[in-house]
Amino acid sequence: MLDGWVIALASFAYLGVLFAIAFYGDRRADAGKSIINSPYVYALSLAVYASSWTYYGSVGRAAAAGVGFMPIYLGPTLVAALWWTVLRKVIRISKNNRITSIADFIASRYGKSALLGGLVTLVAVVGLVPYIALQLKAVAASVAVLTHDPGIGSGRAETGPWWSDPTLYIALLLATFTIVFGTRHLDASERHEGMVAAIAFESLVKLVAFLAVGVFVTFGIYNGFGDLFARAQAAPALNALLTLHGSEAGAGGAAFGSWASLIVLSMLSIMLLPRQFQIAVVENVDESHVAKAVWLLPLYLLAINVFVLPIAFGGLMNLPGGSVDPDMFVLTLPMREHQLALTLFVFIGGLSAATGMVIVETIALSTMVCNDIVMPLLLRLQSLQPDRHANLPGTLLAIRRAAIVLLMMLGYAYFRLAGEAYALVSIGLISFAAVAQFAPAMLGAIYWKNGTRLGALTGLGAGFLLWAYTLLLPSFAESGWLSRGFLAHGPLGIEWLRPRQLFGLQGLDEVSHALFWSMLANVGGFVGVSLVSRQSVVEKTQATLFVDAYAHTGDARGSHVWRGSASAEAVLELLRRFLGSASADDTYARFHHERGGTNSPTADADLVRFAEMQLAGAIGAASARAMIATVVDEEPLGLNEVMAILDETSQAVAYSRQLEQKSRELESASAELKAANARLSELDRMKDDFISTVTHELRTPLTSIRAFSEILREHPELPAGMRGEYLDIVIKESERLTRLINNVLDLAKIESGSAQWYAEPLDLKQVIEDAVNATRQMFAERRIGLELDLPAAVPHVLGDHDRLMQVMLNLLSNAAKFCDHAGGRVAVRLFRAGGTLCVEVRDNGPGVRPQDRELIFEKFRQGGDTRSGKPQGTGLGLPISREIVRHFGGTLWLEGAPGEGAVFVFTLPLASAPETTS
Repeated sequence: MLDGWVIALASFAYLGVLFAIAFYGDRRADAGKSIINSPYVYALSLAVYASSWTYYGSVGRAAAAGVGFMPIYLGPTLVAALWWTVLRKVIRISKNNRITSIADFIASRYGKSALLGGLVTLVAVVGLVPYIALQLKAVAASVAVLTHDPGIGSGRAETGPWWSDPTLYIALLLATFTIVFGTRHLDASERHEGMVAAIAFESLVKLVAFLAVGVFVTFGIYNGFGDLFARAQAAPALNALLTLHGSEAGAGGAAFGSWASLIVLSMLSIMLLPRQFQIAVVENVDESHVAKAVWLLPLYLLAINVFVLPIAFGGLMNLPGGSVDPDMFVLTLPMREHQLALTLFVFIGGLSAATGMVIVETIALSTMVCNDIVMPLLLRLQSLQPDRHANLPGTLLAIRRAAIVLLMMLGYAYFRLAGEAYALVSIGLISFAAVAQFAPAMLGAIYWKNGTRLGALTGLGAGFLLWAYTLLLPSFAESGWLSRGFLAHGPLGIEWLRPRQLFGLQGLDEVSHALFWSMLANVGGFVGVSLVSRQSVVEKTQATLFVDAYAHTGDARGSHVWRGSASAEAVLELLRRFLGSASADDTYARFHHERGGTNSPTADADLVRFAEMQLAGAIGAASARAMIATVVDEEPLGLNEVMAILDETSQAVAYSRQLEQKSRELESASAELKAANARLSELDRMKDDFISTVTHELRTPLTSIRAFSEILREHPELPAGMRGEYLDIVIKESERLTRLINNVLDLAKIESGSAQWYAEPLDLKQVIEDAVNATRQMFAERRIGLELDLPAAVPHVLGDHDRLMQVMLNLLSNAAKFCDHAGGRVAVRLFRAGGTLCVEVRDNGPGVRPQDRELIFEKFRQGGDTRSGKPQGTGLGLPISREIVRHFGGTLWLEGAPGEGAVFVFTLPLASAPETTS
């Protein structure tokens, strides 16, 4: 048990930390240094989805339905995979049009309809008041647990008179926080950076707190997952909770139908809950952050749900007989084990889960109430004339602040009057089913151009009425507000109108039943009426701008789809009325600066569009359009004119993209030309090096021949032995000169394609033996060991004996040249490998570095002697050898590691195999 003053002190201290974080975030934002411009902060703020329902309710649901708690988190995980396509497009549309809420989004798409925006707001408020009550109930119940309230056994706290209820003051404190950090500016499309920073921090706190109690239960009370689940399996009632069908009688059941319904509901809710739209879309800093949120949010949900079943089973085994509300197992278990510090930390985590949801939800709903209900009513009542409202920005902010307090009090009223009739999860499902009604109109807004305003109104209205009839009214009956006979026998005793078995449909749980009928009416009404009704000019324009959002980004947003006359001063005065003089003048000056400083007394299409967008951020798209209409004299455009303008814009965008493509192609071609030029320069350098090398090689034998010839001519009296030695040198240098010239000629013929080739079946073993015999004397003189590994008989290959002899001589001479001087060894091996014959020539020299193994096969490259550093020949032998082998369908390459010798390998296809010469 904890003293009340400890709980109050911890709660106020924690809320004070949130105030400090939010204040710091706003200060940094005002200084132009955002602390939320991070994909990780963005993903953490999206975790506002995990409210008290997750923190407390998931454990309660798991205690009743076992694995049936999982669909609520499988849905967001599945839909997150589509976010880069769907959510990014919604963000792009919202930024283009300064969308302030989901009501504004839907209303703007369907002709900027004030009626549709009002209906969306009404559905959201009615549907989400129970969700706000859920958070307040969770806080009240957790306080009751900590103070050992007498109502703890049943899960109900004896709240007493409303003026002494601490939950009321928590609600008012949250309303104060929301007002301070959520309504600082009139422009609702402007980001609330301090609030988002606080929400991200809260997401961390509730995650760490839930993991802490999970670890304590799993490894503190029990000896790990194995021990805990083994004990659960030993109890038949708990073992049934581990299967899909074992707990169908539980809360909501875990049947496949229920799973499918809950997965669909959660998939839609993660996108359509006003608080999720606020965080994911309106507060988004950079749409590229979506890429990380695609996997970070599912990872967060996985982490926070790892210990749900262990906590639920731990509670059922330690607190049997229904003595404690399963929703409160998270708090009761550490408290039962006298872990008071952990209990207090877990309470703070639950407080984080509740406050985060309430703060963001009320900000979103207050914006919708102000822009889509109050503003249209004031406009209709002509209450926004200059002489009546000198301080309109202040008035509008006051409306939003009043709406926040009203919403919080409505949530508190629902908590007091009806909240005790349902578990946390059941209350949440009522709200999820309500916001699911936005799905047809929302998805149609971004993917279906033929959706109409009348279709959206019909579908949403029909779906909302059926939701209220099948889910909301039964909750009132459960609470005693309506006769329970309404549930059992239907209105006026008409049983086929029973709200939970409507038209005789049975076998579904209440949520699946409500979802089926409401979505059937919603989708049917939206699609059916859209197909038979016609769009207005504005609807057609908005449909194109939304569905083709990427084609109409930036300057192509439809700003020119307007024709008429207006005074620039009148437009500026309108901005001053709603934005304030200083803000309006700055905005107006920025607009003209971006246009190059041009200023005209007459407002053109760009200025009208710009002013409407600024007003949309403050009062919503529908009201902004209505206010602009009061100061401009617009000439209506025909549908064909509108589409022609949009087509021209689309064509301009397409042409711009083509130019970008051409530019990229030119850049690519330029890069290729630069690379080719660099290659030519390299070849030119290599040619110069080659000529220098060849002339040097030619000069060396010629110099030797001339020198010894002159000696022989000038000294005829030389002894016969010396004369013979000199003549041998002349002959050897002449042969060297001949080989050099032949190599150059061979290379020239091969490159020009004029070389003569003769291909006939031949014995490759014989070629190797002939080459070895021709070089045997050289190996003997250098005392190099030569090993042969030749099979008795091998199939023939197609080739030219002399050419292949040239290859072998080159490889053997290279091996002799570079093998170890002290104990040189060269090994030649011939073997069959599939449809080829393979030849290996291995030496025990220093080898070739891996990065140089291809370079030595390039023309004009020399494989220098790594021991002496002196070039060995012209570097033409290996390129010529590779071309010879390649011509006969084979491959020549180098293997081996530096210091372990070199292994030259070449293959030739068998004569019976198809010839694949190049």
